[in-house]
Order: sequence, then structure tokens, then C-alpha cells
Amino acid sequence: MAGMIPRCELRSDYTISRIIKGGWQLSEGHSRALSDDPVADMFAFVEQGIDTFDCADIYTGVEELIGRFIAANRQRAEPMPVRVHTKYVPDYAELGQLNRAKVEQIIDRSLSRLGVEQLDMVQFHWWNYAAPGCEQAAQWLAELQQAGKIALLSLTNFNSEQTRALLEAGLALATTQVQYSLLDPRPEKSLIGLCREHGMQLLCYGSLAGGFLSDRWLGEPDPTAPGGPGLDNRSLIKYRLMIEEAGGWDALQDLLGGLKSVADRHQSSIASVAARWVLDQPQVAAVILGARNAAHVARCEEIFSLNLDEEDRAVIAALRGQLGVPAGDVFDLERDKQGSHGRIMKYDLNSD
Repeated sequence: MAGMIPRCELRSDYTISRIIKGGWQLSEGHSRALSDDPVADMFAFVEQGIDTFDCADIYTGVEELIGRFIAANRQRAEPMPVRVHTKYVPDYAELGQLNRAKVEQIIDRSLSRLGVEQLDMVQFHWWNYAAPGCEQAAQWLAELQQAGKIALLSLTNFNSEQTRALLEAGLALATTQVQYSLLDPRPEKSLIGLCREHGMQLLCYGSLAGGFLSDRWLGEPDPTAPGGPGLDNRSLIKYRLMIEEAGGWDALQDLLGGLKSVADRHQSSIASVAARWVLDQPQVAAVILGARNAAHVARCEEIFSLNLDEEDRAVIAALRGQLGVPAGDVFDLERDKQGSHGRIMKYDLNSD
């Protein structure tokens, strides 16, 4: 199956699998359905060609968990090559008060947690554009990159305007990680064009909307309706809010029904169609799929055995035309702390 997982070259000496194993679902307190042996699961993913991992300094316990995997991998007679993409997410309360030593302290902590001498990629996030210091913090990260502590410097959840500002400030950025799905096409407004202009690529999360874009939810009642079971983690709440931006539960059901017809033509699944559609878009290097355990490994082959043809794309385009488009640019809705999207965020998770 390893041959079924294509690779993408971000730099001449740096390639990744086009499916990235997400780490948010493994963070403490996120979900009750964790793996019994997450390190063994990581080996299962890498053995099948999914050798790129996504995590963050603020995903509680995940850098340490991947560090255990890296240590175990080193003990093998033939260690497998892996890439680990982490993030630098300064606390909201510290914006405007950062200094270089504090930035380096967090980077050094990620190095220690992962047990590596260089971080493969650091994806920079900044909660509040009105707070001073964003460009300076990015420049400090670039200095740490020059010092050899970081291989590639990237962004996560920056809109087009702020991405351009950092590029114009001279930052060499490899990728930007953003939400991109059939329910959330905000990168198409201007970010994809900007990335093409500057040779950046997209790493996309939310492409399955936390699992809502799957056969599991076709024909199902809205879990958030009165009397419904509700949703048990912030990830599902986040994507349920995005469904509302696209038109609500009935709009989701119309979309799922149409995607099911495409999937059935190929003896595939709604999730595979949704993921494949994102992978086929311009500047998309990879999709990040949240997978709590190795039971999800085999499903990834299906994504790359599926080739959407002109008829499929026409059906999907018509379905998209019936959906609402979230307001603003990438992550603008989520950046409003008083809005429904911002209120579910946790902003200060980076303190020791």
C-alpha cells in the first residue's frame, strides 16, 4: 500500500506524504476514543506510506507522544524516515509582550519533547492581528531557522493579507496550514492565488469536517437539535458551526446525498470523494486527516485509487453552488473571540 500514498516535494530535499496524520485528536481531553497503543499505531501509518505527522506545542501531550515514537523508531535495525510538523502558537495573553528568549524557549521545548536536534517544520500562528509583534516573532523564528533549529518555516491560520505582509517582510515560507473543504472554500478567495505567486503550498485540515463529510452522517438527524445527543468534543462543535455557515443541516444532507452518488459510481465512499476533491485543488500539497488509531490506515488507499472525472467534478461543482460561503478570509470568523467560532477556542495553552 505504501506505493498508493503519493508524495509531494516542498523543497528539493524535503518531501512529505500527501496524507498527513493529524495529532489534535490525540491531545489529552480531546476524545474518549483514543488508541490503546498510539506508538504502535504510528508505526502502522508509516509502514503504509503515511510518514508525515502534524502536531503543535499546544496539543497537550502530543509532542511527547510522537517523541516516544521517534525514540522507538531509532531502536529499529532500519529506522523509517519520518517528518514531524509542529507549531509555534504563543498565548493570546502574551501577544505584544514576547521576546526572543521566550520564543526560543518554546522552540527548545518542542525539540526536547520530540527528542530531535532540528524541527522539520514550525508553523507559526498569531491570534490577534491588532496585537503588535507578529512580524518580529516571525523574524525570531527565521533566526532560529538560520541557527539550525528549524528546517522549514510555515504558517497556520493566517489570512491572505497577513500572509502577504510576512512574505513582503522577507520571510521564506514553505506552506500554510488552513481549513479547506467542500464546506469551507475560503482559501479560494485569494490565498491560493497568493501561494501560487510565491511558491507556497497548502496543508489542509478539516477536509472531512471532523467526519461530518462521510457516509456516517448521511440521512442522520442533527445531533445538536433539541433532544439530540449533542457533540462530545470541540472538534465536532467547530465543524458543526462550519456546517451552519454553509447553510445548515439540510444543506449538509443535500451535499452528502450528491457526494454519495459520485462515490457509488466509483465504488468508493463520501469521505474519499471529499478528501480527493481537496487534494486535486491547486497548491494543495496534502490533507491532514485526524486518525486516533490504526483502524483508519486502510481507508487512505481508497482516496488515491479514486480518480474524479469531468462528470464527477460537474456534480460536485453544482453541489457547491448550492452552499453558502463562510464570510471573510481564512480563519477570520474564528479570530473573533466574541463570535460563535471564537468562543469555543482555547487561547492560552502554551504556558509551562
